[in-house]
Order: sequence, then C-alpha cells, then structure tokens
Amino acid sequence: MLNPANNFKTLSVQHLLKLWQQRYKKDLFSLYSEDFSTYNSVMRATLPEGRISTVTKLKHDILNPNSQMVWVQTKKLYGYIPNILDINEARLITQFAFRVYSKLLEIYQQQAFQDNFSSLQSKSKGSSLNLNILDIDYLVCTLDPVLTMFQEQHLACKDSRCLSFMSTQLNFTNRLILNHLDPAEKLLLMPYLTFIEEHVAIPWYRVCLASAKYKINSPQLSVLKQMFPAVSHIAESVYRQLLEFIPNYQIYRGQTHRKKLNQPDIRHSCQRDLNTFQAYIWLCMLEKTLAPIETELLPICMVLVETFELQWELIQKWCELLIDKLESFVHPEYKALLQSYTQEVKNLFFQERYNLDFR
Repeated sequence: MLNPANNFKTLSVQHLLKLWQQRYKKDLFSLYSEDFSTYNSVMRATLPEGRISTVTKLKHDILNPNSQMVWVQTKKLYGYIPNILDINEARLITQFAFRVYSKLLEIYQQQAFQDNFSSLQSKSKGSSLNLNILDIDYLVCTLDPVLTMFQEQHLACKDSRCLSFMSTQLNFTNRLILNHLDPAEKLLLMPYLTFIEEHVAIPWYRVCLASAKYKINSPQLSVLKQMFPAVSHIAESVYRQLLEFIPNYQIYRGQTHRKKLNQPDIRHSCQRDLNTFQAYIWLCMLEKTLAPIETELLPICMVLVETFELQWELIQKWCELLIDKLESFVHPEYKALLQSYTQEVKNLFFQERYNLDFR
C-alpha cells in the first residue's frame, strides 16, 4: 500500500483521481424516469435507517465468523490447489478479509446520499444525476490499514501462490454479499464492492500518484486523459476478440471443473485482469521503466499458468490483442510514445514463452 503524502495536492494527481472515481458512478435519472417504484426503493435504502439495516444484515449473515457460508466459500477458493495452506492459515486470512469488509460497510453506512436526490425532480429529461461513492482519496486512506494487514496475511503464507488469490477471495465475498441484497441495496453498495476488488488487484492508485511529476498538458497525461475513461470499453472489446479466437478454450476451476471463457465468473475475472494489464502499462509509461511489469505482472502470470494449467500462448495472445487495441485507440500523435512501452511489453511476454518452451 502507498501513503498519499502531499501528492494529492498536485493538479495531475487530482485529475486522475477524478477519472478513477468516475468508474464507480451510477446514473439515477434514468432510474427515476423509467422505473419510479424502483427509484422509491432506492430512496428508502439511502436513508440512515436503510443503510443501517443493510449493514446489520450483512454483518450477521456474511461477516459472522461462525457463518457456514463463508467457510464454504473459503474452502471453494483454496480448494483450487491442494495443500496451498492449512486450515488455521485459511481461518486467519478470512478473519482479516472480514475486517476489510467491516470497515467498508462502516464507510458505506456513514455516507449521506440525500444530496443526490434533493434536486432530482427539477431535472429535465435527458439530464443525468450521478450517484457517487465517497472521495477516492478518503477511501484509500481509510481502508489502507486493514488492507495492509489483509495483504500481510497472504504474504505470510509459506506457499507463494496464496498471494494471487487475494483478489479472488474478495470477488467471492462480493458475490456472496450481493446474493443477500435486494435490487436497491445492490445498486447502492455495488460501486463500493467493485472499488475494493479493483483497488487490491489493479494499481490505479499508483498510476495516480506516478502522475505527480507531470504537467496536466504533458503528452503522458494527455494519453491517460484519453485512455482512462475507455479502460472498461477496451477490456470488453479485447475479451470479445478472445472469445472469437478461442471460443472453446476452458480454464481450470477447482480440482475437477473447467469453465469456458464465456461463463459469467470467468468473464468477470478476464475483464478485471485486462484492466490490470492496462494499469501496469500506464504505470510503466509514467515511471519510465518496465520494472512494474517485469517484477510484478509477469510473475503473477507465471503463477496463473502453473496453477490453472493455462497455456502461455493464451497469455501471449491476450497481451498482443490488448496492445493492438491500445495502439489503435490512442490519438495518432501519441502512438509513438505508447509504442515505446507496448512493444517492449510484447517482447517480454514473447521471451517468457521462449523460456517456458526451453524448460
């Protein structure tokens, strides 16, 4: 985890933080104009007593240490790999995950949503009214202590593969939570759940801080201002291309199960990981080094290959399709800047494939 220091005061960092925050906004005006009954349910869920009810329910049913559902999920998660950690380690990691979600729910319960609704009826048709999570810098700073402890539990495991399951554990817990919420509660809490999973898996925060040394009109910031809002669109596009190239490819899930790429949970993981790849490329560009990919992303890919019996050709094709999409999407005047990093990333993954074949 990173400390915010004074970097939040720079114009570049503040601008990227706003772009990051936009990933989690919801448009409520269309909900109000198209489905008034659902809007009323959302309105009730935003009231203090509604948020208290949501949080109390989740803490009793999901974050209760004695909850059998949680242990089923934990066993399912770590059952992917026999003997990845013993039951005491699994119990400790789960307890620290509970602390993360308890803190997240505490933040959610404190948020005042009423300002989002006060002027809704005065909005004209075609207007937008966004429901936002609390400020990103506040979320990062508030959650940092519990997330650091959670991460340290994974690092303490004797099996290095354990760390790669941190985001997967959060994803499982998110799905378990969503199954216990009504539609209105889901609408309000989903952005927070998405944020916590992405914050652990994707170095958006580091990308924002790395922009501190750049002027707001620099080529690097100009690239990010164009590409950041398109991250999810690019991930979705590359994912569809993967389905076209390898429609029948199956990924290992559990000791006996394989799933195709078009399954909902696999799709979610693929798109999250495509977002992660993009963030690492932007981080390399801002830090003017390939070290984040060489020392962090590439080793994670190796873990996935060894753990889930993936073929390296899939990882390489994934990388090539993403880079081709990025290079075709960026404005022509910045293509050379981008290629000075993306082509080196291609070479890194090609060289790793060669090393695997040699072994």
